[in-house]
Amino acid sequence: MMMILDPTHNDVVGISRGVERVVAGQATSDGAGVKLTRVLTQTLQRRLDPFLLLDAFGTDDPQDYIAGFPDHPHRGFETITYMIAGRMRHRDNAGHEGLLTNGSVQWMTAGRGIVHSELPEQEDGRMEGFQLWLNLPAADKMRAPWYRDIAAAEIPEFTTAEGVHVKVIAGKSHGVAGAMQRDVTDPLYLDVALPERGLFRQALSPVHTAFVYVYRGSVRIAGVDVPAQRMAILGNEPGTDGVEIFAPTAAQALVIAGKPLHESIAQYGPFVMNTQEEIFEAVRDYQAGRFGA
Repeated sequence: MMMILDPTHNDVVGISRGVERVVAGQATSDGAGVKLTRVLTQTLQRRLDPFLLLDAFGTDDPQDYIAGFPDHPHRGFETITYMIAGRMRHRDNAGHEGLLTNGSVQWMTAGRGIVHSELPEQEDGRMEGFQLWLNLPAADKMRAPWYRDIAAAEIPEFTTAEGVHVKVIAGKSHGVAGAMQRDVTDPLYLDVALPERGLFRQALSPVHTAFVYVYRGSVRIAGVDVPAQRMAILGNEPGTDGVEIFAPTAAQALVIAGKPLHESIAQYGPFVMNTQEEIFEAVRDYQAGRFGA
């Protein structure tokens, strides 16, 4: 495990962004009946461009997850699956296979099309994690599918002088480069664990979309309390240069940001393109068995 204690470079935040709104996720199910909370829904895609979806799942009841996500297609975006607890096996029709375990990440580019499954490799115990969908620019939507399994030990981590522990899945924080980088959308993906009365500062580009999802405890951002299982959409107020997150008691949160694409979004289930004609083409290609070929 890569560990950097008290990095020499600290993110300086002069004026923190405020909270535009606090969003409660919607309880739903997906796959073969897996129970989850859809935090970032389709109605928020324009506001949270380049992000398309955020699902949070966490339960000790195997009946909530045991059926998993059998074979299903994707086209036109990337999926980032982050496991906190449990074991999930990935297989796709291009012959790739991997196992997600505690603390690991799978970054998959669906590109022009892939059919894959995500099935639990456990019959009891806790299953917990997140899946984030990151849009691809129009020029990359038909690129070849690709994926990378990132073991927990490959994710850079550091602890600030204030005792805040940070896992850098993507982007850069306090001078520490994450496990993944993407040029066009420039995503930042952090898992931040704050001690009681801990304060974390993260620099953010003024043009980037940003949100914070709290999954343990509660935090306070610019005077607004954000409880567990809530997402705080951060504003883009002129003059702000980052975010300050304060935890009255111990808390954990995802800090996610990215550069908007400002492109049209056409979505039909697991296909995300730019026009309806491209969606019709995706459906025809999938039905003809051209995904993963």
